[in-house]
Amino acid sequence: MSVKEKTLIREVLSSDQQSITTTTDDTMCSSQGRDSEYSSAQEQLLEFMEKLSSILTELKNDKRVIMTNSTPIQKAIESLEVDFKRAEALLKSSQFSLAHDEQHIQVQVIVQNLARALGLVLFASHDVVEITNKVEIETLRKDMMKMSSVNKPSLIMSSDESEFSSYDREIVEEEDDRITLDVDDVVVQIKYSDEKILKRALNGLNTLVLDGMITKETVHHEDMIPVLFNRLSSSKADHRLIILRILKALVAQDDEYKEKMAEMGNLSILVKSLGRDFEEQKEAVGLLVSLSDVAAVNRRVGRIQGCIVMLVAIFNGDDQMASHDAANLLNSLSGNTQYALHMAEAGYFKPLVHYLNQGSDMSKILMATALSRMELTEQNRASLGQDGAIEPLVKMFTTGNLEAKQSSLNALHNLSTSKANVQCLIRSGIVATLLQLLFSVTSVLMTLREPASAILAKIAAQPEAGIVLVKHDVAQQMLSLLNLTSPVIQCHLLEALNAITARPNASRVRRKMKENGAVRLLLPFLTESRNTKIRNGALHLIYVLSNDMQGGELMEQLEEMHLNILINVVSSSSTTDDEKAAAIGILSNFPVNNKNVTDMFMRANLLPILVSILMSSTPTTSWLLAENIAAILIRFTLPSDKKLQQFSADNGVINALVKLLTCGSIVAKSRAATSLAQLSQNSFVLRKSRKSRWFSCAPPHPTDGFCSVHDCHCSTRSTFCLVKAGAVPLLVEILQGNEREADEAALTCLATLLQDEIWENGSNFLVKMSCVQPLIKNLEEGISLKAQDRSLWILERIFRVEAYRVEYGESAQVVLIDLAQNGDSLLKSTVAKLLAQLELLQPQSSYF
Repeated sequence: MSVKEKTLIREVLSSDQQSITTTTDDTMCSSQGRDSEYSSAQEQLLEFMEKLSSILTELKNDKRVIMTNSTPIQKAIESLEVDFKRAEALLKSSQFSLAHDEQHIQVQVIVQNLARALGLVLFASHDVVEITNKVEIETLRKDMMKMSSVNKPSLIMSSDESEFSSYDREIVEEEDDRITLDVDDVVVQIKYSDEKILKRALNGLNTLVLDGMITKETVHHEDMIPVLFNRLSSSKADHRLIILRILKALVAQDDEYKEKMAEMGNLSILVKSLGRDFEEQKEAVGLLVSLSDVAAVNRRVGRIQGCIVMLVAIFNGDDQMASHDAANLLNSLSGNTQYALHMAEAGYFKPLVHYLNQGSDMSKILMATALSRMELTEQNRASLGQDGAIEPLVKMFTTGNLEAKQSSLNALHNLSTSKANVQCLIRSGIVATLLQLLFSVTSVLMTLREPASAILAKIAAQPEAGIVLVKHDVAQQMLSLLNLTSPVIQCHLLEALNAITARPNASRVRRKMKENGAVRLLLPFLTESRNTKIRNGALHLIYVLSNDMQGGELMEQLEEMHLNILINVVSSSSTTDDEKAAAIGILSNFPVNNKNVTDMFMRANLLPILVSILMSSTPTTSWLLAENIAAILIRFTLPSDKKLQQFSADNGVINALVKLLTCGSIVAKSRAATSLAQLSQNSFVLRKSRKSRWFSCAPPHPTDGFCSVHDCHCSTRSTFCLVKAGAVPLLVEILQGNEREADEAALTCLATLLQDEIWENGSNFLVKMSCVQPLIKNLEEGISLKAQDRSLWILERIFRVEAYRVEYGESAQVVLIDLAQNGDSLLKSTVAKLLAQLELLQPQSSYF
C-alpha cells in the first residue's frame, strides 16, 4: 500500500466522531417532522442506524484497526460508512415519502446493504485483528439480515436502478468492487468467473449458507452442488478449502444434499482432496464421514483408486480430529471384505483382525490367505501382533479343516519373523502341535511340514522356547528327519538345530547328538553345492558340536577328505565369511599338538590362506572369522617347533597377529597374544644363535635393528621380537582397557621380555612403555587368578630395580597389603616377596 493510500485511509478513520452522531440525530428529527406515526420497519431501521453510529465510531477510533496494514479491513470500514451516509441521505430526501409498501421495500434494501457492509468488516478482520465488540457486531448483522430477508429483494443494483442514484457517480463506481450477497449472481460468478472474483463469490456464498439464507429450492434450482464440485476439481487450494466448508455446512443443514454429493464423480473429486495439503484433507475427510451414512458412499468410495491408502495415511497422521474421522470412515468401509484387505495392505489391520476373530469360516480363510502373501515390514508384523492376529490364527490351525490349517500356518509363518509375535506363539502353546505335525506321517498333513519347520526355526531362536525344545529329545528327532525331507525343510531344521544346540543349557543335547553320530550324519551336507544354506547350516552345526569334543574325538569323526573339504571352503572366493568362520572353527578344534593334522594343513597350504584373509580384513569382517583364525594360528606358533615358527614368521604371521591386537575382538586379541607369547619365548635363544653366526660369518641382515631388550640386532622374521613388531604398546592397551578377558594372555606375552638373562633390560623397557600402573590396576580388578599371579611376577622383576621401587612402590603397597590379607592363598608367597622388596615385611615372615 502506498504512502498516499495510507494517508487517505487515516484521514477517513480520523474524521470527527461527532459528525456521525449529529447526522443520525438530524435524520431522526427530520423523519419525525414528516410523519408522527412510524411503521415497524422504519423504527427498526432507525434503531439499527443508532447502533451502527456507535459501532462506526468505535471502529474508527480502535488503535488496533488503525495500526494494521490490512487494506481490506480499512476499505470495508469505508464501505460501511458510505452505506451509512447513503441511508441518512435517503431518509432525509423526498424520495422516502412513498406509499407504505414501497417504503417498506426501501427500508429492507437499506438494511440489507448495511448488513452486507457490516459483514464485510467482520470477514476482512478474520485472522488479522480482533476487533472490539465483535459478538455485538455479529448479533446486529444477523438481526438486520433477518429483517431484510422477508421479501428477499435483489441485492445487486445498477447505478440507474439504485435509490442512491442522486449521489455522485464516483461513489457508485467505488461500490462496484464490493462483495455482493445475491444468491443468483453468486452462483453465476462461481460458475464462470476468474480466480480473483471466485474467492469473493465463495466467501459471500459461505456467509449466506452459515446465516441460513439459502433455501433448499435455491440449492436445487441453481444446481449449486454440481457447480461447487465442478469448481472443487479445478480451483486452487484456498478456494477448494472454502468450497469444502460450504459443502459441509449444506450437509449439516439438510440430509437431502447427501444423495447429490454421493454421486461417483463427486466422490472422486473429494478423494483427490485427501491427498492434498493438511487443511484440505482434514475438511475432505470430515465431509466424507458426513456422507458415509449413505449406503452408496461406502460402496463407491472404496473403489476409488488411492482412497483407502490416503485414509490410512491420515489415520496415522498427527491431527487427532482428522485421524478420528479417517478411522470412522475406514470402519464404515470395512463391512466389505475386499476393502478390509486393501486396508491391511495399506497398513491398517484392525478390520482384518476383526474378520479373523468374528468372520465366517470363509472370511477367516480369505484373510489368513491374504496375510500369508502380504509383503510386511517389521513394524507391520508388530502391529498385527498388537492388534491380536496371533490368537485367532493359532485357533484356526489347531481346530480348523485342512484349508484353514494351511492358510493360518502360512500366515503365522509370515508373522513369525517378529520377536514379539514369536513370544506370543510360544505362550499360545503351539510348539507341541507343530512338533507333532513335523513328525506326522499322515499324507494329507505333509504339505504343512514346510511352514511348520519354518516357524519352529524362528521359535528356536527365542530364549523363551528353550525349556520346550531342549527337553524330550526334540533336537535328536529333528536330526533324524534331515535325510527324509525336502531341501527347504532341511534348511529350517538345521536353523532350528543350530539355535537349540547353541544354548548354554544344551550341553546334554549336544552330548547326546554326538553320541548318536550327528557329525557323521552332517558331513555329506558339506558337499552340497546347489543349496548353500544347507551347507552353511551343516557347517555351523558341526562347528558347535566340535567345540565340546576332546582330544582325538574329532579326529575319529573326520578323515583327511573332510579336512580338505573344509580347507576348500576356507580358500574359496565364493563362500561367505560365515561359512569360512565355521569351517576354520572346526579346523581350530583339532588338537594343536597333533603333528599329523599340522602336516595335512601344511600340505593344503592353509597358513598363507589364513594370513591373507586376516591382512585383507576390514572393520566389517566377521569377528568370529578373526577369532577362529587366531585360534588356529596357535598351532602354527608352538614354541616346541622352531622350524614351524620360522615358516609362520616368513609368511607374515606376526604382522597378522599385531593387526588382531589393534582391531580384533577381545577374544581375538587374547588368542593373538598367546601366539605372540609363544613366538617371543624363543627370541632370546634365536638372538644367541644369530649373534654367534654374525661373529663367525656374514654381517647382520640389513632389515635387522638393534633391540634394547635383547641387546642385539632383532627383527620380526629373524628373532620374532615383540619390540620390533610394535606389539608391546598394544599389549599394555589391553591391560588399560575395560575388558579383562585378554589380560592373562597379554601378561604372559609381556613376561617373555623378563626372562632371567634379560630381565633388567625388559624391566627398563616395560617401565618406559608405562606398564606399571596397568599392572597394579590388574591386581585390583583382575578376574583371573592366573592374571594376578602373572602381574605379581612381572612387578617383582621390575621392583628389583631400586629406582622403580622408589617411584612406584607407594602406589602399589595398598593393593599388595590387601592381597596379603584378603587375596588367594596361592598368591601370598609372591605378594610377600614384593612387600619385602618394599621393606614392608621382614624376609623371615610367616607369609613366605
